[in-house]
Amino acid sequence: VLLASTVAVADGQADHDSKEISNYVLTEATLAKYTQAVKNLGKLGRNMPGACDDSDEAKSLNDIAARMDATPEVKAAMRSAGLSSHEYLVFSMSLLQNGLAAWALEQPGGKLAPGVQMANVNFYRAHDADFKKLGEETKSGDCGEDDRANEPEE
Repeated sequence: VLLASTVAVADGQADHDSKEISNYVLTEATLAKYTQAVKNLGKLGRNMPGACDDSDEAKSLNDIAARMDATPEVKAAMRSAGLSSHEYLVFSMSLLQNGLAAWALEQPGGKLAPGVQMANVNFYRAHDADFKKLGEETKSGDCGEDDRANEPEE
């Protein structure tokens, strides 16, 4: 019974996070803050303790935000940009969702997925070049497989 209720809580949190992301409205003001936060985080780089550590799987946006806030440099980077870690994550996930929706709509027979707001897709499309530029500026800070390719073999 305890296990079943734990799973139900986790599923409920995931549903809550999904709804929050779908209902989020992308705005110019938050884009400016998000851009500054990304640049601030990029300055911190991968050398920060725990930057690429994904050993403990987070269960919700709140869990991930709490992890971010537990690192003073990250919390300061968010604050100086005018965002909370939670809003940074929601904005990021909304960008991903709406970027995928924009791509899907360009495919033959593409339709808007349930819960996705066309206004956000249009916002994404209008700023696509900005997102690509921001992605290029921060590419070297990503934690991915490419990083391991440059490590010396033992």
